[in-house]
Amino acid sequence: MSRVVVAIAISVIIYFFTAGCKKNGIPEVIPVGLKVDSVYLWLSQMQQPNGLLLSSEGGKYVSLYDNALAAIAFSAYGDYQKAEKIFDFFNSRLDPEFRKSPGGFGQMRTVDGIPVDDRPRRWLGDNAWLLIAINNYHLLAKNNNYQNLANELSQWILSLQDLDGGLWGGFDANGTQISKIAEGNLDAFNAIPGFTDFHKRLLVHFKEVRWDPTDKLLIAWDDYPKYRYALDLHSWGYCVFEDFPTDVLSKAGRYMTTQRSTVSNGFVTGYCFDEDRDVVWLEGTGQMVVAFIKAGREEEAQKYLQEMKKNLIKSSAFPGSFALPYSVNFGTSYGPDPLWSGVDTNPAVSSTAWYLFGMLRFDPLEMGYTKQIPSEYKFWVN
Repeated sequence: MSRVVVAIAISVIIYFFTAGCKKNGIPEVIPVGLKVDSVYLWLSQMQQPNGLLLSSEGGKYVSLYDNALAAIAFSAYGDYQKAEKIFDFFNSRLDPEFRKSPGGFGQMRTVDGIPVDDRPRRWLGDNAWLLIAINNYHLLAKNNNYQNLANELSQWILSLQDLDGGLWGGFDANGTQISKIAEGNLDAFNAIPGFTDFHKRLLVHFKEVRWDPTDKLLIAWDDYPKYRYALDLHSWGYCVFEDFPTDVLSKAGRYMTTQRSTVSNGFVTGYCFDEDRDVVWLEGTGQMVVAFIKAGREEEAQKYLQEMKKNLIKSSAFPGSFALPYSVNFGTSYGPDPLWSGVDTNPAVSSTAWYLFGMLRFDPLEMGYTKQIPSEYKFWVN
């Protein structure tokens, strides 16, 4: 019996014992003891006939990054056909989209698969995560069915490398290059297999431009001290670079906050995007969980999994299934810009996927741990 069938059976039982989707228009929080399969059930039912998943329940748009995460979760569960439907969709978009100048897949599209703009924004990081998803699928499914798609993504990523070793962040809607973003450069470092001249040059860029030798932290935004550092550079930096010091995870305490949940009215402790600490970012908290597991810091990993679990809500679209919104409460994203409406109430793919990775003890970046980086390039150690 497949895991999905088991999940459905469990979730149907749960549904009859926890009937009712909302109280006063606010989604219900998860019952005590709910199994992780009921969370996976939500993710699996979010997939549309064309293979894509909307970024949130009731939403309008499809995110490349979110679909990469979903493909990784499907592969981790052994639901390879679901992952393949996502890859098949993007395979079908190589000629009409990817191979057209300036290359790359668009960041956002409608549920029918059409990019939201004629010239969509094409982010390095999102395309790198699709490559990470394919790499994970190939390893787990024990095939190379999407090697052509992987090769195309790799070549486009490599083409973004500048003379200083850093990677441009992709292309904006008007065709201009997006500035070099530390997060996307980390994604690309992990996504491109092996340790090549590409990786050497990229490490030189990180050392010279994106490394604070005093605080020993990766730099997100050098021009603004309040937003100099970002949470995902702690978790992903630790997970991407071999022998990265574990105290980078302790230093992430600068983002820790406790906020009142919009959906439960209770308090949830987790991590914010940045040091303004005005919101608990559930996706980022899940990323920290995966990093804590890699570091062997089990107590912290389990603590924040339980905090995330407090904010799981019952789906109004798929009976018996549960998911996480993007954030616990409403606030600002990285920087001072406000988040979008429904960010704290609508079940979201990204947060739910990272919660599942933590529960499954599955690290989507683990494939990049064996690059065998020479010691002279490990600026974080030397």
